[in-house]
Amino acid sequence: MWMHNVAAAVLMMPVATGIIQRLPTGPAQSDVENKFCRAVILGVIYSTAIGGMSTLTGTGVNLILVGMWKKYFPHEEPISFNQWFFFGFPFAFLLFVALWGILCLLYCSKGSGRALSAYLDKSHLKRELELLGPMAFAEKMVLAVFSILIVLWMTKSITDDIPGWGVLFNGRVGDGTVMMATLLFIIPNKKEKGEKLMDWNKCKKLPWSLILLLGAGFAIAEGVESSGLANILSETLDFLERAPYLAVAPAVCLISSIITEFITSNNATTTLVVPLLIQIAKSMHLHPLLLMVPGAIGAQFAFLLPTATPSNVVGFTTGHIEMIDMIKIGLPLKIAGIAALTLLMPTLGD
Repeated sequence: MWMHNVAAAVLMMPVATGIIQRLPTGPAQSDVENKFCRAVILGVIYSTAIGGMSTLTGTGVNLILVGMWKKYFPHEEPISFNQWFFFGFPFAFLLFVALWGILCLLYCSKGSGRALSAYLDKSHLKRELELLGPMAFAEKMVLAVFSILIVLWMTKSITDDIPGWGVLFNGRVGDGTVMMATLLFIIPNKKEKGEKLMDWNKCKKLPWSLILLLGAGFAIAEGVESSGLANILSETLDFLERAPYLAVAPAVCLISSIITEFITSNNATTTLVVPLLIQIAKSMHLHPLLLMVPGAIGAQFAFLLPTATPSNVVGFTTGHIEMIDMIKIGLPLKIAGIAALTLLMPTLGD
């Protein structure tokens, strides 16, 4: 939720593989154990993708959506972290419950608990946790800074009736104004004298290419609009203008999802599709976000193929899952996501 989904997948995958390393491998592995290993890896890659949908910082697609809203509608109120969370979190929760149910149904049989109990005993896990030792000063400080950042994000603008701390600056601050990362360059880590929690050498290793990717997405969107390609593609999708909104939202979500799976990345899909949806929304006399949001979320339903999103690649390279596993879980999960979006857009999203 609070960090990019790819980073979360990279962070959690060693934890997942560490758990399943306790189980037998090769010919000694039973069918129950094999399915459990697959379920753990699939659970990590899909849950990080779902969690990323719940906040603006969880995925690049949400950031592109916010940037495009600000670019095309500069005089409208920007999408705040809190506004998105009140919609995204319930949606992600429904999708997470669907994921849990699908994994239990397809990969965890009724007697699997007894078969796995010998390898996943609580005492073993507790002993591993104790071996980590107490939290170091640096870990505590990073956790504190991160927690304060989340609180500031959530309280900048609470509701229309309850203004947050952003009102103190007359609306001149955005979510990016909360520069808590600066504290990481100031607070010492107490490991080596003079060292801070963050320095420039470590900072250079961050995935700055993501910033270039987002900027390139805005450039592509501008090119699609200025070249007239948006009008041509909009005419191709003009059948949506004749359909009721309850049918348009899932259709838009499905189209974005298909483009992401088989043609291009979810970030590129968002930059191409969202400008078209803005034109269609104007033709249908709808609020643009009623189509922009399904288009952006649909681009994140990259559940079928390993190459559809980097977080899928992280799980696929472990060697514990195959493409058929992703299709078995991804297809019903995609259907559940479209159904949940169809339910929430006319209610929480209105």
